[in-house]
Amino acid sequence: MHILLLASAFNSLTQRVHAELRDRGHTVAVELALPDSPLPDVVRRHAPQLVIAPMLRTAIPEEVWTAYTCLVVHPGPVGDRGPSSLDWAIHEGVDDWGVTVLQADAEMDAGDVWASVPCRIPQVPKSELYRGEIADAAVEAVLLAVERFAGGTHVPRRQDPANETGSRLRTRPYLDQSVRRIDWAEDSTQDVLRKLRAADSQPGVLDVLLGGEWYLHGGHPESVLRGRPGELLATRAGAVCRATRDGAVWIPELRPRRLPGQPPTFKLPAVRALGDRLPPLPEHPLPPLPDEARQRTWSDIRYREDGDAGFLTFAFPGGAMSTDQCRRLLDAYREACARPTSVLVLGGERDFFSNGIHLNVIEAAADPAAESWANINAIDDLVEAVLTTTDRLVVAAVPGNAAAGGVMLALAADEVWCRSGAVLNPHYRLMGLYGSEYWTYTLPRRVGTATAERLLSEALPVSSAGALRLGLVDRVVDCGPDAFAGEVGGLAARLASLPATASRITAKKTELDRLESATPLAGFRARELTRMRRTFDDPDAPYHALRRSFVHKERPPRTPPHLGPAPVA
Repeated sequence: MHILLLASAFNSLTQRVHAELRDRGHTVAVELALPDSPLPDVVRRHAPQLVIAPMLRTAIPEEVWTAYTCLVVHPGPVGDRGPSSLDWAIHEGVDDWGVTVLQADAEMDAGDVWASVPCRIPQVPKSELYRGEIADAAVEAVLLAVERFAGGTHVPRRQDPANETGSRLRTRPYLDQSVRRIDWAEDSTQDVLRKLRAADSQPGVLDVLLGGEWYLHGGHPESVLRGRPGELLATRAGAVCRATRDGAVWIPELRPRRLPGQPPTFKLPAVRALGDRLPPLPEHPLPPLPDEARQRTWSDIRYREDGDAGFLTFAFPGGAMSTDQCRRLLDAYREACARPTSVLVLGGERDFFSNGIHLNVIEAAADPAAESWANINAIDDLVEAVLTTTDRLVVAAVPGNAAAGGVMLALAADEVWCRSGAVLNPHYRLMGLYGSEYWTYTLPRRVGTATAERLLSEALPVSSAGALRLGLVDRVVDCGPDAFAGEVGGLAARLASLPATASRITAKKTELDRLESATPLAGFRARELTRMRRTFDDPDAPYHALRRSFVHKERPPRTPPHLGPAPVA
């Protein structure tokens, strides 16, 4: 079928639906709902057989839904209605939830139900849940609804309190800051964490801190530090630790409240955001790797071992990796490589793998060009360390989405294991960049020159199944987000026990020696960085405007041309 996706943004769920539908042979186009783009005219131009709205913040006009079947993805079970569905579920501590695909009509979220899929709500941040359990359920529901629509005989169910679903109709209001507000003197640590999780990554929890108004983003429990409720206690890895009534929480990111007449603000590591406002606080260090005590407190980088397999996990907000984060991860990688293991697994456990350099930190720098240069060199150093590891097998474990340099970091490993729900964006051009991270070596090596050029030029998302077909990944782990770490652990232990692993390690060094004598890795890096430096140092290069637009979340004037009807994958 020819399917049109209507969306407020080409976000993670829209990308995944786009990729999954293409995998199944559908022709898919995307149109963004923009102020200067009248949807009736847009939809008529595409003449779709079916319209799907994976993430749409505005109502579909009557002129559209009366002329075309329009299916809307609602992140709630049948009967749940309102703009803050998932926020309320987390805020109220619900364990079981669901996703509904319903037909657009005159009343928001009240249309006939084409499909509904249940899901769990683990105690994780909203954005992580949205990209994980919610996205898994949404894709299952969308694919079922599309199959039913294509069959031509399915009759969708009305949302009626008396129907066989047994659902209760409930329309809930927008979850505003008056409900989200943290009372540091009265709220328990668990209450604070629940409020922070329900507001991640938008809108954040509005709070007063050090004489300013800030949106708090993210939250992790602290096991040892204690203090006066609301007091800042320590820093770690760019985050601040703040005391609660009965404990403390780590807050990784802050966003200043936008002032009238001022441009939009954006998230930064908390220490960086507070700047000179921050009083002298101890940097609360972590024990060296490996150490059991390190596992009991918050850290964005962790390490553990299981026999001959080591596991270096990292979880950076939004998947972005600043200069500091890249350097700290490189230090940890070198520590892990000093351990007596034959397999080293590098990656996350539930959410993002990596999205490459940290554009927000770059935008906030006094000299964005210089920070861009420092950041790209820092991530290149990390990729180089992975590429030149010859005394063990390195596995990239990709539990969630990866993009740009983050994809290339994964490709530096000997094997790439990807969760079935992950989406990869192996391209740079939408940010006006040539790219680095040794992509000119690793990407063609895996998929061939022609496919590499196509992926870079099309700049479209690739599903895990599509990545497996292309050779971008070696294994797809078909499981939910919570099960990925355990599945990877078992696979890594088996890999470490295989007799062939030792010979593969020996062959790695031979192959690297052969490469270095013919086309040294340094040459790939130098050629890439020459192009990147030229872009960074040119104030008129599109990269700078594209970066600012991305960081400030500016809406594009029109739907980007590359999102037009996409060829079948």
